[in-house]
Amino acid sequence: MAIQRTFSIIKPDATKRNLTGKVNAKIEEVGLRIIAQKRIQLSEDQAKGFYAVHAERPFYNDLVAFMISGPVVVQVLEGEDAILAYRTVMGATNPAEADAGTIRAEFAESIDANTVHGSDATDTAAEEIKFFFTDAEIVG
Repeated sequence: MAIQRTFSIIKPDATKRNLTGKVNAKIEEVGLRIIAQKRIQLSEDQAKGFYAVHAERPFYNDLVAFMISGPVVVQVLEGEDAILAYRTVMGATNPAEADAGTIRAEFAESIDANTVHGSDATDTAAEEIKFFFTDAEIVG
């Protein structure tokens, strides 16, 4: 096992319901440290850029609209096998299929309003972290 960094977004559906602290508690309960965090309002250009990989998919425009519908909390997480640890505690994308005790099982409203985003690989994590944070903002 190795210490890794991963990227997290607490999405607008969760920030609107004041769930940031509860989501962060779940993150910390699995041994991950939050080493950078900021609450921001994504612009349309930021959302389009961040989700550009999905630009050809039919849900892209709805995803962008959702992600700019309210503030989000972007974070850098660090810990043992952080990517797998965070994806495990997030739960399945569809909250109806998420394991009990996961973030999405407990807090997600739907497959679209599913509370959180997390990186799926080391290269993706590095790209996503750099999209939102400078090295000086990461204080691990």
